[in-house]
Amino acid sequence: MKQKVIAKQPNSKMCYVCGLKNPKGLQASFYELENGEVVGQFCPGEDYQGYPDRLHGCIAAGLLDEAIGRAIRTHYSEEAMGQTVELHLRYRAPVPLNQPLRIVARVTRDIRRIFEGTAELKLPDGTVAVEASGKYFSLIGDTLHKEELEAQEWRVYPAEDDPQELEI
Repeated sequence: MKQKVIAKQPNSKMCYVCGLKNPKGLQASFYELENGEVVGQFCPGEDYQGYPDRLHGCIAAGLLDEAIGRAIRTHYSEEAMGQTVELHLRYRAPVPLNQPLRIVARVTRDIRRIFEGTAELKLPDGTVAVEASGKYFSLIGDTLHKEELEAQEWRVYPAEDDPQELEI
């Protein structure tokens, strides 16, 4: 099902998952959808291989963790983020390299300072390859200072290929 993209989420300078200047990072992009979910996009190359022609499990875990941690932004403000308290994973299918992946995440329970969420890593055909659920500490408002975020170049970087809709 296609959903309208309502906002692109920020990237940073050096974050392993979203850092645009991290030469060893994933440089993944994340978008907020009209249904309140967050979708990430990533196409893994050979640098992220585990077994031959398969994505390493820790990379899948990192993408899912990042997406759930970002999902809280759809509930509050641009300053909201999540810090992982616990993360549970279920690997259902191998994840091939050199194919575009989607990571779909949402908040399932929110009690302001702690929230829970779930996410799926999906293959191009829609197959759910990895599932995650987790608990996160909410970093909202005064926990992260604007100066720190600015120093890390935490901002939205528009791109010509940013989607208007995404399949979830």
